[in-house]
Amino acid sequence: MEFRVRRNIDLGILFSTTGPYALLGTAGRTGALKAIEQVNSDAGFDVHFTPVERDPGGEIDDYAALCEDILLSSDARHVIGCTTSWSRKEVIPSLERLGGGLWYPTPYEGFEASDRVVYAHACPNQHLLPLLDYCFAHFGRNTYLTGSNYIWGWEMNRLAREISLRQGGEVFGERYLPIGSTDVARIVEEIADLKPDLVLNQLIGPSQYAFLEAMADLRSKDRYFAAGNCVILSCNLTECELPTIGAAAEGVISAGPWFKGMRPTLPGNEGRSDFGSSFEAAAHASVLMLTRLLARSPGTEGLSLPELLTQRRATQVGICPRTHHVTLPVAIAQVRDGAFVPLRVSAAVTGDPYLSHSHRATQPQLRVIP
Repeated sequence: MEFRVRRNIDLGILFSTTGPYALLGTAGRTGALKAIEQVNSDAGFDVHFTPVERDPGGEIDDYAALCEDILLSSDARHVIGCTTSWSRKEVIPSLERLGGGLWYPTPYEGFEASDRVVYAHACPNQHLLPLLDYCFAHFGRNTYLTGSNYIWGWEMNRLAREISLRQGGEVFGERYLPIGSTDVARIVEEIADLKPDLVLNQLIGPSQYAFLEAMADLRSKDRYFAAGNCVILSCNLTECELPTIGAAAEGVISAGPWFKGMRPTLPGNEGRSDFGSSFEAAAHASVLMLTRLLARSPGTEGLSLPELLTQRRATQVGICPRTHHVTLPVAIAQVRDGAFVPLRVSAAVTGDPYLSHSHRATQPQLRVIP
């Protein structure tokens, strides 16, 4: 059915395409704009999006202000964006105050369920737990933990520590770097001395690039590491960073909802797989899920996110109406010859942000955990 009159809807785009994690932000922006182009050119939709873009440049203090600017300077009620958990938490109070909603297309550490956010990428039961389960079985259970010094690194490593100890493993060490820091020498020296089975790498941006480069150098000099011991794991490394990292990424094992060439796709990506990474795919899926909630329902563009995500509507597009997490495939993949090769792909799993299925906890009502 072709619609002659289409509703023009402003849509916020809030990604850092400059700054320390610019590659990740650029991937998200690319996916969102690709989806907007797809929707706007499809006569079967009665909506037409106008992007309202802001670039915080990785400056944490700018996220809330620019999110508010989007909501106050346009008619946008929905924002696709944010790359780090720190930035997501910065904008939630603004969303609550101004009636906006965030579609967050980036992996995160769980233990949050805001009624102002749709969590469109993986949470721990969709990345960390399957990754550790696979790698403990194949490589050993003694780990070294490292990460960028903010909530993503802290919480992911807290979970990894608990899981490792519960399964009889040992955590040999744990260190963090400020976002953007490339001072990785001490971390690599400790790994060289301690020789863990696994290194869980929760660094982001240049910190991760420098770390992988230093670990590649260690492998070239130390026979123990050259023999393939001490596998590096990640829950946020995707194809969008591989060209920058180069050969130093070889052997890294990562978890996520999608890698190039993989089936199935994410909800909202059906019939399309021309994405550079899961960051791009999840941003694209976010726009398409929103489109399907708004399509053929005049007036819904003015609803708040909690109002829009009624149980029937949310379930129809793949969103859990209680936690606002998207049901996603789970894949484990390893970098081989410059590309991710899937090692294991599982059926779609419902996001379980509080790990209630594992810990016999009652899942709370939607709320923000500061």
